[in-house]
Amino acid sequence: MFSTAVGFFMAAATDARAQNLLGEILNRMDAHNKSLQSLRARIKMVKTNVQIGEDDLYEGSVQYLPAPSKEKIRVRVDWEKPAVEQLAVGNGQYILYRPRLNQAIVGRIDNAKGNAGAGGALAFLSMNRAQLKANYDVVYLGEETVGGSTRTWHLRLTPKIPGAYNSADLWVDVNGMPLQAKIVEKNNDSTTVYLYDIQKNVPVDSSVFAIKPPKGTKIVQG
Repeated sequence: MFSTAVGFFMAAATDARAQNLLGEILNRMDAHNKSLQSLRARIKMVKTNVQIGEDDLYEGSVQYLPAPSKEKIRVRVDWEKPAVEQLAVGNGQYILYRPRLNQAIVGRIDNAKGNAGAGGALAFLSMNRAQLKANYDVVYLGEETVGGSTRTWHLRLTPKIPGAYNSADLWVDVNGMPLQAKIVEKNNDSTTVYLYDIQKNVPVDSSVFAIKPPKGTKIVQG
């Protein structure tokens, strides 16, 4: 009986510490979100298809500006590998221009697949504490290292209202910056995005978020 009671109180104390730490992490994310005026970084993305057991790796650069209140996020990704492509996200919409195919895919970011899926993972850059708490059940999973040496806190976010994906994982650094995000879709395929060589609050021209494919480009609804 005594050992059971001790175990109960130890578990309760551990849970309380985890909740306190989670609150601190969310506070840091909130403060970081408010201070982030712009961002440039390198980006890697891994698309995992569990049905066929394959990973596709993409590399490029990303630019970010906080969106006006009517928009969800403003992001531009210039993919360099395995092919040159340009992705812009704004107001919940995206355009993915693929020069080699003379094609531009447009649609809602919530439904984005392939290279455009990076926009969904990057959307967590613009979410404040209130938005995270309102839309997700957030659980602290522990400390982990990403990029070889950067200490992060690992969070799992489960949507409160069923949507396009089952869960999202975030790896947040000590400053409250999400360095890595992983979205697991309904079929268990996943998109993992990692940011590095990060430059914060540097000049970013808002015009870069307006991708205008040349005349004759085939427009495809995503």
